[in-house]
Amino acid sequence: MTEKDTISMQLVREALLQSCAAGSATSEVLKRVGIDPQQLGLPEARVPASAYAQLWRLLARRCHDEFFCMDPRGLRSGSLAFLCRSSMAQPTLGAALESGLSFLSLMLEHLQPVLVRQQSLAEIVVGEPEDTPRRAFTYFTFWMIVHGVACWLAGRRIPILAIELRCAEPDFCDDYRVMFSENLQFGRPRTRMIFAAECLDLPVKRSVEELQRFLAEAPANILVKYRDPASLARRIRHDLRALPAAAWPETEALAQRLCISASTLRRRLADEGQTYQGLKDSVRRELAITWLAEADVSFADIAARLGFADTSSFYKAFRKWTGSNPGHYRSLILLPAD
Repeated sequence: MTEKDTISMQLVREALLQSCAAGSATSEVLKRVGIDPQQLGLPEARVPASAYAQLWRLLARRCHDEFFCMDPRGLRSGSLAFLCRSSMAQPTLGAALESGLSFLSLMLEHLQPVLVRQQSLAEIVVGEPEDTPRRAFTYFTFWMIVHGVACWLAGRRIPILAIELRCAEPDFCDDYRVMFSENLQFGRPRTRMIFAAECLDLPVKRSVEELQRFLAEAPANILVKYRDPASLARRIRHDLRALPAAAWPETEALAQRLCISASTLRRRLADEGQTYQGLKDSVRRELAITWLAEADVSFADIAARLGFADTSSFYKAFRKWTGSNPGHYRSLILLPAD
């Protein structure tokens, strides 16, 4: 991890909420992992992701629960290891997820996940009691475990198209959008994660040695790096969202706006692992996914808003981005809850 790998203090407070008594006990726990207890009340404070990972492990040991005591049954110590060990015995990611989700359904009382394949899209739908929704932190901790293990099993990051949650949007969401997807939908009738079904066919080839290394580094290895708010890519993405696609500048014009040369722009983006075309494509994809969730916005309108010459071009681009056509994606997103 680098110095930029940080976690919001908001998530530290959430982790402590049910798993550690307030007062001196909280201060003791934070000091043991190198977090200043006085920062706990500072909403803008951030801590190293490595310290947050240590906190996770410490609380899990103290509570004998790897899920921060957020479920009546919880995940007893060793659950993550068993989840990985049983899942890696399966031939494909789809079979591994079926196995892992079945185990989590047995362990947890309030969260009952199932994997559903809908043609070119796949979704993990979480069954829940019909009373008050869980906290956002509860859902995202669950997704962090499931998605983190899935990515490790596949040996690559599994792109998330959307996450829907029954709870209201919390005051802080930046870290969640970095960890999972820009497309987070709150106050929805169900809790689910949507991704391309083709990922389910990825082979699982993990050795015992790789499992031991993964578990030794967990959960630090499933915490995604925080994006520096001062990064050039983040600034460009922000500016692109504020403009209609037809007004997006070409590389030379963008460089002039930023008072740098085009070569410097390309080099600085490359240093951040980005390209300008890649940023434009990602913003188009995020906007398309957002508008497809609005039933009154037509495909032609979305294509025009995104700067495509026609609806057909938009269809081709969306399939390239997600593996699904826009109509199928919209039908799944707008499908009424049972």
